[in-house]
Amino acid sequence: MRTVKVIGVGMGNPRHLTQQAVDALRSVDVFFVLEKGSAADELVELRRDLCSAVIGTGDYRFVTVPDPPRDRSTTAYAQAVQDWTAARSHVLLDTMEAHLEPGQTAGILAWGDPAFYDSTLRVLDTARTTGHLEIEVVPGISSIQMLAAAHRISLTRVGRPLQVTTGRRLAEEGIPSGCHDVVVMLDGHCSFQHVDPDGVHIYWGADLGGPDQAIVSGELGEVADAILARRAEIRSRRGWVMDTYLLRQDIPHR
Repeated sequence: MRTVKVIGVGMGNPRHLTQQAVDALRSVDVFFVLEKGSAADELVELRRDLCSAVIGTGDYRFVTVPDPPRDRSTTAYAQAVQDWTAARSHVLLDTMEAHLEPGQTAGILAWGDPAFYDSTLRVLDTARTTGHLEIEVVPGISSIQMLAAAHRISLTRVGRPLQVTTGRRLAEEGIPSGCHDVVVMLDGHCSFQHVDPDGVHIYWGADLGGPDQAIVSGELGEVADAILARRAEIRSRRGWVMDTYLLRQDIPHR
């Protein structure tokens, strides 16, 4: 039996790792990394640096896996993601079969926490259900937690729900009725621009917990342009940006 440990590593800052994550990193024989062939591949090097800082020298090694392209031209978004997930699963499992001996442990490093909009567990689901791999999950500090910490706020209000959604859903549906606190992730198009800013406060953060952390907060109508400019500057400088934000709507008086 081969074991795969999916390890949440936050933003990649060694100080943000849990002791459980440190122990898991030190137990891995082979780390597998999906390589996109883009500017975001700098994140591959960040994973290597993290392991070097935490583990030091050892017998572990890295194997990069070419990440299959996703069809971004189709309007059938859900089907495109399903097909992409299946393709990733096949290439990853084939690579593991070739590079991981029975009894060895594989490691996959997930940014933030693998519970929030990370595809790793879906990609490994087929292998888990067929019994080919033993899957272990180690939680990490998520960008949602780091966002709240950076702004020194609680994400929840007394007796009120919190919704976590994507930029795509926010653009299509707006702030859900009856939910006045919405965390938005995976928003490459800054969908907050399409929200009625009246009575809405935004808490935005990029590179949370990292050396170039950037945060902006204020009334949405007053700070939206500042967020767009800051985000564009980060993306221009290094080719990618990881950000998230909370939209907090005034609660109407009854």
